[in-house]
Amino acid sequence: MLSIEKVSVSYNGILALDNVSLDLARGEILALVGPNGSGKTSLINVASGVIKPVSGNIRIDGQDLLALPGRVRARSMAVVPQARLMPPSFSVWHAVLLGRTPYLGWLGKPTTQDMDIIENALESVDLGVYSSRLIGQLSGGEKQRVLLARALAQDAPLLLLDEPTAHLDIRYQHEYLELVKDLAAGKGLTILITLHDLNQVSLLADRVALLSNGKLLALGKPEETMTRKNLEEAYQVPIEIIPHPSTGANLIHIPPRPD
Repeated sequence: MLSIEKVSVSYNGILALDNVSLDLARGEILALVGPNGSGKTSLINVASGVIKPVSGNIRIDGQDLLALPGRVRARSMAVVPQARLMPPSFSVWHAVLLGRTPYLGWLGKPTTQDMDIIENALESVDLGVYSSRLIGQLSGGEKQRVLLARALAQDAPLLLLDEPTAHLDIRYQHEYLELVKDLAAGKGLTILITLHDLNQVSLLADRVALLSNGKLLALGKPEETMTRKNLEEAYQVPIEIIPHPSTGANLIHIPPRPD
């Protein structure tokens, strides 16, 4: 589905990504983890075509991402960025309508099919009854779901989510990530997501890519990638691995310093 091949990204001569390669299979959730400045957002930006790599290639179903016209690219992938800035006077419906931009004719008037897709996207994120509510009247968690609905309205098989649970309380984090899992399982979507909470990653992702200093330190199943050795090398803190009492997934704990 998505292939990132030996990609390097540089800002002002400083490497943010250094020869990173990874592939996503259709229907897979792959989580990007690593400390601040490790290159997670840079990888999302280069995978979406927002920035160009200094070397390497990004391919979607075998096609060169940067060679694709903008509309074709937008029909192939949808991005949910960190920023939640949306016009507060927009209704939820009109905010989600923006996701149909790659499909609208030159008059920009939505068809009956477009409107059905918007309604389905709103229902998928449990915002159907909020259709006419203004963005400025929503909570942070609701705004995050609007952004996800807008991405779903693009009707693209690949979603790129950049720290979508940042600034959400624990309830909204849980609900959002359960929704992401349901979308991958129910709609067969391929999802590349960056997260800071390693315990969420253990319970969500099919595979994990651990970045450190712009390099891919480890890639594999959560229990293979998020080992004590790998995490201590990446984060430079002592780590304890505790099995989840119900699922057996690895939970990450930083032990207190001895007195």
